[in-house]
Amino acid sequence: MPPYDYLIVGGGMTADAAAQGIREVDANGRIGLLSAEPHPPYNRPPLSKALWKGEPEASIWRKTEATGATLQLGRRVVGVDPAARTVTDDRGTIHGYKKLLLATGGTPRRLPLKSEQVIYFRTYEDYRRLRGLAEAPLRFAVIGGGFIGTEIAAALRMQGRDVSMLVPEDGLGARVFPADLARFLVDYYRQKGVELRMGEGMTGLEARAGTAVVRTTKNSQFTSDVIVAGLGIQPNVELAEQAGLRVDNGVVVDELCRTNQADIYAAGDVANFHNPALDARLRVEHEDNANTMGRAAGRAMGGEAEPYHHLPFFYSDLFELGYEAVGETDSRLETFSDWKVPYREGVVYYLKNGRVRGVLLWNTWGQVDHARALIAERGPLTARELKGRLPR
Repeated sequence: MPPYDYLIVGGGMTADAAAQGIREVDANGRIGLLSAEPHPPYNRPPLSKALWKGEPEASIWRKTEATGATLQLGRRVVGVDPAARTVTDDRGTIHGYKKLLLATGGTPRRLPLKSEQVIYFRTYEDYRRLRGLAEAPLRFAVIGGGFIGTEIAAALRMQGRDVSMLVPEDGLGARVFPADLARFLVDYYRQKGVELRMGEGMTGLEARAGTAVVRTTKNSQFTSDVIVAGLGIQPNVELAEQAGLRVDNGVVVDELCRTNQADIYAAGDVANFHNPALDARLRVEHEDNANTMGRAAGRAMGGEAEPYHHLPFFYSDLFELGYEAVGETDSRLETFSDWKVPYREGVVYYLKNGRVRGVLLWNTWGQVDHARALIAERGPLTARELKGRLPR
């Protein structure tokens, strides 16, 4: 087969956005997409949000086939040869390319304990398995109180299931939210019927009489039928390392999504890029970055390169509460909370050296662009000056 004009390694949202971006500037170039998943690209956020609230599964599919791309599913790429401009998959098939995009995403961090009763929630197959289990009156344990852990615990509880959370920190979302908001969420989740074991990690796991027995750092134990681990992801950089690409918390790219190897690009969860507004390098694992960076990489590969200076946002649903966040939302920064209704509606600002680094819009909607503009301001800004700045 002649080489693809554009070859995309990965089958997620970034891969689809890249194919769409290529088609915007090149109507005829031959696109190939190699994905280890058995399914074509789909939207990932609904797996822990909308599908649990009744949104039909058919709504997640991205319709990548409409780009004319050749989708080769269930194929894992095991090697890249930049000199020959080829990649090799796990079936031994060699695929040539003129331009290559690594959209390899990330892999869930694993517990040191192996068990068939543990689900690492990441894919459509993980969702289907957990949704099927949630139809039975089983007991569920969620390990971790971060982004995925809080969403899955809420989703399972809304199905009427018994849910326990094992959280090493003292608050939910403690790495992002100020301490008082993280503690409020603990009380909020308890009011929703979630059993919370705060400041407690896992030290052991064993199967006993068909259930999982979890041992904790507080020398206690509890039983569960199903365990869902939400421990974050690690970027899949193995191919990049093998190909001689620069790797530092992801695949390092320039403002046009290019790596240090000619005609090889990277985007999405796996890419480490510079953002001018924060004057910092970022690696962002959320939908907005997957879509916007994937499209930018595709357009750049197709010959219409524009600097990727977008500052991505992310969002979440926690029972009746929800939020959008943009920039550097790190609870270790100085924070200023401007509540309209305490812990129910308001804005949290994250500051460093008199500049806004991040904004948390708590049950406050339609303000992401205004938040980006505020982050771009040089300052200095005081908490008093920030009061009432958003919403506009």
